[in-house]
Amino acid sequence: MSNASERLASEARIKVQARNEERREAHYHEARVLLLIGRFTTARTGLAGLTKLAKLDFLLRYPAMLERLLAENGQIWPVGAEPTASERRAVESRMTRYKYGPWDQRYYSVLGSLAARGLITYGEGDRAEFRITTTGAEAVATLSETPEWALVSQRAALLKRHFDKSGSALKTLIYERLPDAVDRPWRTEI
Repeated sequence: MSNASERLASEARIKVQARNEERREAHYHEARVLLLIGRFTTARTGLAGLTKLAKLDFLLRYPAMLERLLAENGQIWPVGAEPTASERRAVESRMTRYKYGPWDQRYYSVLGSLAARGLITYGEGDRAEFRITTTGAEAVATLSETPEWALVSQRAALLKRHFDKSGSALKTLIYERLPDAVDRPWRTEI
């Protein structure tokens, strides 16, 4: 085999690996957002607004920040849901500081993918409302029973119980009680 053909084969393997990694990462974000929307969908309403979704997702992705808010309100973690030592020091998937606090550009593609596969619906207007579909609810139930996602599902339930507020109220809460998460220049990682 020549050097040129070896190089081409190597480049092809690298591209395949990169595409597979992108797919895994996309599926990770889709599963987490689906669990969150599933938890906040009721018979009458869904998760109201992109701001609310982003702020709840921030608390889900940063359990050490959620822990601080719970402690300030005199609330405790359900047994087994508390952050691990490594979660207190690191974040699995970082968010970026934008105008209204924590944000992730992937929300648009994640929500589009979930809607295209019939797992959620969302309405247009002043404030989109994200709702789980019957198929999405089945996926949430299945995900929630897996070891990889049971903890995320449990934490989403905790958010529903203690932080089912408007997106604006959640934004204010984060700004007031977690200033270290937002006292940084726009477009920097949190």
